[in-house]
Amino acid sequence: MPIIDLSATIASSPPGTPDAIRVDLANYGHAHGAAQIQALFQVPASLLRDGEGWATDSFTRFGTHDSTHVDAPWHYNSVIQGSPAQTIDQLPLEWFFAPGVLLDMRHKEDGDPMTDEETRAALAATGHNLRPGDIVLVQTGRDAFYGQPDYIFRGPGVTVEATRWLYEQGVRVMGIDAWGWDAPLDRQARAALSSGQPGVFWPAHQADLPYCQIERLVNLAALPPSGFTMACFPLKVQGGSAGPCRAVAILP
Repeated sequence: MPIIDLSATIASSPPGTPDAIRVDLANYGHAHGAAQIQALFQVPASLLRDGEGWATDSFTRFGTHDSTHVDAPWHYNSVIQGSPAQTIDQLPLEWFFAPGVLLDMRHKEDGDPMTDEETRAALAATGHNLRPGDIVLVQTGRDAFYGQPDYIFRGPGVTVEATRWLYEQGVRVMGIDAWGWDAPLDRQARAALSSGQPGVFWPAHQADLPYCQIERLVNLAALPPSGFTMACFPLKVQGGSAGPCRAVAILP
């Protein structure tokens, strides 16, 4: 039963990454662990195997959106469809273990979002019969830029119309191998300021739909168009707007 890893490795960000999106990870070795054990329990290193204690790690800076993660409806708005939006710890686990289908959008340019017509055509090309509860993944190829300074500005995005169409088919979890589900933020910002209208910036996020997005997936090229099962359980963060996840695809 092959298992394909679709999650990015969590690592410290390269120099120059803005504080708002950077990750800082501290690794503490066995000598540090031995010193902790002696301080806590008065057990000297001479009583430990090879004089070593435990190795540990700490996030000194790590947001719930700073790796491969699942967005909760609460991330988009506080109220969705007239009710308080669900946080990541309130969502049913059944949403995150389901048949998957892969839509190929690698031909799309940055900032040219997938339309509902393109969604239906790409789905038809897979031969997959979409059912309520299925997990839909959008392959853009932008995982090739993961960790690079311009990664945030890459990706075509998905239109609000395509998002609504998938939701109407019963899809509650949608994923993409780019920084975000919508078009890159800089392009959205320019369009919103130019139009002066609400609904231009972050339109698919703020579609008033109680659904989840998996963002910053990697390795979608290893998947077949369909016939796999997705497992993408988010961490149970109390009141969280998102949860980091270890997204994998299970093949027959």
